[in-house]
Amino acid sequence: MPLAVLLAGLTGSGKTTVAQALAAHGFTRLSVDEEVHRLHGRYGVDYPEHTYFERERPVVETIRQRFIKELQAGHDIVLDHGLWRRAERDAWQQAAREGGGHPVVVYLPADREELLRRLAGRNQREDANALTVTPEALDDFFARFDIPAEDEEVIVHTGSVDGLLAKLARERQS
Repeated sequence: MPLAVLLAGLTGSGKTTVAQALAAHGFTRLSVDEEVHRLHGRYGVDYPEHTYFERERPVVETIRQRFIKELQAGHDIVLDHGLWRRAERDAWQQAAREGGGHPVVVYLPADREELLRRLAGRNQREDANALTVTPEALDDFFARFDIPAEDEEVIVHTGSVDGLLAKLARERQS
């Protein structure tokens, strides 16, 4: 049964870094942000920030369809998308099951100071995974993020990719 790794974390928590590392180990990486960037350009530069969610919505549906098809084909997937709300995590887990996959939520916790440090450098870039995040916006992100609850089965990732790969190998066997 293919794995469907669902990354949950705030902007700057390391989702893309982890997703790229898993892709280097054979996972198919699906990125909502990169697809929005490919279609619409840079957030807040090529289109107004307040229109992001209307641009993102059809991309998420397209990614969801590909996600299911990749799982049905037997491919391990890593979804590079924030999954801030529990309802989103639940819906993607259900999509993974529909595709015949084994969903695994990987939570990447990071405190405000660490995120601000990471975002300071990232805010200077212009690629698909860079968007300017102010401290005020980050506070808003924290307010809208549902930290995984005790009854959610998640892997909390704070270490090495090798450690995560070992945990994923155990998930595959369960």
